[in-house]
Amino acid sequence: MEAKKDWIKDLVIYQIYPRSFQDSNGDGIGDIPGIISRLDHLSDLGINAVWLSPVYRSPNDDNGYDISDYQQIMEEFGSMQDWDQLCLQCHQRGIRVIMDLVVNHSSDEHPWFEMSKSSRSNEKSDYYIWRNPKDGKEPNNWASVFGGSAWEYVPQRGQYYYHLFSKKQPDLNWASPQLREEIFSMMEWWVKKGVDGFRVDAISYLDKPLDFPDSPAPPMPDGYSPSGCLVNGRPGTHGYIREMNRRIFSPFNILTVGEVAAADTEELTRYVATGREEFDMAIPFVPPVVEINEWSPGKLREEIARSYDALKQDGWWARFFSNHDKPRQVSLYGNDQEYWEISAKMLAMLLHFLPGTPFVYQGEEIGMTNISFSSIEDYNDPDAKNTYRQMLLTGASPEEALKQAQMVSRDNARTPMQWDSTPNAGFTTGTPWLGVNPNYRHINVQSQKQDPFSIYHCYKSLIALRKTSPALSRGDLEILEVPEDTLFVLKRSCPEETLFSFHNFSEHPVKIPASLIPDTAQPLLSSYDRQGGYRGDILRPYESVIFRLPAGE
Repeated sequence: MEAKKDWIKDLVIYQIYPRSFQDSNGDGIGDIPGIISRLDHLSDLGINAVWLSPVYRSPNDDNGYDISDYQQIMEEFGSMQDWDQLCLQCHQRGIRVIMDLVVNHSSDEHPWFEMSKSSRSNEKSDYYIWRNPKDGKEPNNWASVFGGSAWEYVPQRGQYYYHLFSKKQPDLNWASPQLREEIFSMMEWWVKKGVDGFRVDAISYLDKPLDFPDSPAPPMPDGYSPSGCLVNGRPGTHGYIREMNRRIFSPFNILTVGEVAAADTEELTRYVATGREEFDMAIPFVPPVVEINEWSPGKLREEIARSYDALKQDGWWARFFSNHDKPRQVSLYGNDQEYWEISAKMLAMLLHFLPGTPFVYQGEEIGMTNISFSSIEDYNDPDAKNTYRQMLLTGASPEEALKQAQMVSRDNARTPMQWDSTPNAGFTTGTPWLGVNPNYRHINVQSQKQDPFSIYHCYKSLIALRKTSPALSRGDLEILEVPEDTLFVLKRSCPEETLFSFHNFSEHPVKIPASLIPDTAQPLLSSYDRQGGYRGDILRPYESVIFRLPAGE
């Protein structure tokens, strides 16, 4: 089982959401100097790669995922000199730098769009997707992801432009060779500045059907119909990704991660199978409401098995339970109340036991939880606000609409990092851009670093184990059959060693079949380490245990 780049197997990637990580100047917004000031935290944890959510210049309609200049830094985050220093400081610590890159769309304030919208004859006219009105209205019935029509009228051209996301995020026209050259030139510029890889956002939508047919999907309450199925994963998109690989990814030997909308494992595989020469690994995007409503331990186990079988001979995996678009993992998959610490450790132990490259989203190393703001006005996430509006249109009460928005909001993952118990959790001396979770007095980095049995020290032990265990970084995976849906029993093996792990996804004790634990197995880590560790063949609620077999067995 050989990945395209063997060094990928040794990475543990930490995702930083810069706006919420550390503010250095008291304006309430995290910034690059703030990140630099916290790099020792990452080194202490054992991290050897960071993924930065976008830091490019942006008007922030969608928190930096609307880029107005790909080769400048957002002024709120600092300067290009600050970025250069961050890259230098990371590399001095042996930490690779992975940039988030958004090339499905730009900001409507990007100079390309400013020129494109000015007339039908300018040199950048075809950098975006323009269509004539149909019967005096939008070209079709497509809805934007953030609500309303996916089309916006521009009087200067007498045409509509297409935006799958916000109207301030016009989709780029990848069918334009000149546009592609500009994007590849920009990517090469960043690589030569020291970037070690890219996580490419919303990459499965590049190719669009030229006839733009009406969507057959049932309309939303505002009358427009979802169109993702018509633009997602088209053959032309895969062609554009392979061109990107030939021009940038392969020549510069950089790490590449695609964020893709994949309906199943087979579709996901088309982005990452080594022989297809697209991405090294992929992060599938699942709408939060879908995952919240459909998740179960049994479903998760099946997905792990399917993805492993699909790529074990010809690919590699991005392993994650959370990121900036998802609920906090302990709130979604665990129990963030009675079993908060134990279930947070269990999730960490399962994730780091799986084959692939583990991703740690900021704050997961201390078990940060979801937030429930008391008013929709306190939310920043446009998706949460759209959910609220759509529910009101269906006749839901404001209380019902707010509850749904609270559940699906991406702000759950975007509240400021909780560093200590001082005001605003040590994130800022000013007013934070987004409210701090009130539980920061209990859940914070400082207190957990001082506690040898904390979630933080569990992560630190897992990362250290992964770096020294050939079975975890290179070994095969076997998922053992057990009758309980809530019990995961996994085996990682290679010629040098064999490890077993047991994970109880339930609030009830579960018995481990005696035949599954060799007598010589030695417990290495336990989610109940504070309580003395593994006690026998009855797993307590959310208990997780990792065993090693003696050499030669």
